Amino acid sequence: MSIDSRLPAFRNLTPADRLTHLQQLLSLSDADATLLRAPGALPLDIADGMIENVVGTFELPYAIASNFQINGRDVLIPLVVEEPSVVAAASFMAKLARPAGGFLTSSSAPLMRAQVQIVGVKDPYNARLSLLSNKDEIIALANSKDQMLNKLGGGCRDIEVHTFIDSPRGPMLVAHLIVDVRDAMGANTVNTMAEAVAPLIEQLTGGKVRLRILSNLADLRLARAQMRIAPEVLDTADYKGVDVIEGIIDAYTFAAIDPYRAATHNKGIMNGIDPLVVATGNDWRAVEAGAHAYACRNGHYGSLTTWEKDSSGHLVGTIEMPMPLGLVGGATKTHPLAQLSLRILGVKTAQELAEIAVAVGLAQNLGALRALSTEGIQRGHMALHARNVALSAGARGDEVDWVVERMVKIRDVRADRAEALLVEKRGQ
Repeated sequence: MSIDSRLPAFRNLTPADRLTHLQQLLSLSDADATLLRAPGALPLDIADGMIENVVGTFELPYAIASNFQINGRDVLIPLVVEEPSVVAAASFMAKLARPAGGFLTSSSAPLMRAQVQIVGVKDPYNARLSLLSNKDEIIALANSKDQMLNKLGGGCRDIEVHTFIDSPRGPMLVAHLIVDVRDAMGANTVNTMAEAVAPLIEQLTGGKVRLRILSNLADLRLARAQMRIAPEVLDTADYKGVDVIEGIIDAYTFAAIDPYRAATHNKGIMNGIDPLVVATGNDWRAVEAGAHAYACRNGHYGSLTTWEKDSSGHLVGTIEMPMPLGLVGGATKTHPLAQLSLRILGVKTAQELAEIAVAVGLAQNLGALRALSTEGIQRGHMALHARNVALSAGARGDEVDWVVERMVKIRDVRADRAEALLVEKRGQ
């Protein structure tokens, strides 16, 4: 199904009208629309089966980012997030990317690592070679634990063995099972395989197996996105696009060389990625852990994105990072809204979902860099933050826009100012 992701004037509609438009655009069923329209989309009995000690459910805003064109396909992006400006910034940057074709993406195979820790080894180098020379037996044993994965074309593909001679606990080996998990995130699969091969590994090494667990540094499961923007697309009333590009590249360079800046820079990238991960019922903590570990893989914590100029003077942005997402298992199959999010995205594979996620992260990063290198982050952010301040002060309905407009006009976004304006409005 081909759609138009631009959603003109979508932000000016009421939530009910937005949902009606979305339902018509995507041919959503009435049941799908009801999930978004009514509170409590996650039934308490399902929630009780998902985690322990459930007493209720907790909701966050569910929004749609517009304008995204990825590999020639228009995509609507469901985002679950509480922070103002995230959806607006991602949507606007996606709009700027459209003239040059939007985002181009690619990804590696969905390979995950399971680690098997071996201690008490007297001859670690010899033990390492013993494991490698028997890797076919180890792989076969691992694959015997998931016949369905094998039928789907996945399974354990290889092993690596890492040697740590001088650990505080003496020589230590760590065997890695390299597993193609297909459309799963893969944690349960690789953990089961690691536990299955532990006795054989002990037999082959003469050591004692301790931990058998996946690694969230999914450095073999990478997703990539790239975008290109002409200088004139970045022109504003106050700034020339060529100058904006120079400012963006300077801002990126700051993050590339300084870990204090890189932490905030990368947090901005995750502002786009995490809401999509949450909306699809995936493990955002695993994605965060892998992202930040990958950012310091070269011994220095730096930027997950790159920004440069091509030979034509166009701004070119790229991102490459681990993205262990799944379409099967866990909350992706349990939570009704997670399933609806996947239908809205129209994805068929976990790799496609991962590629969309990094495209959103790249767009979000550009939004932050563009703001920081021009008028500053607060002008746009505070205008959106003003809505939360107005709501906290008790404004409702038309009062919200009235209070927000006046706070932004006088550049005074504070709770007491919102309360005073609300009294004035109601006095009228």
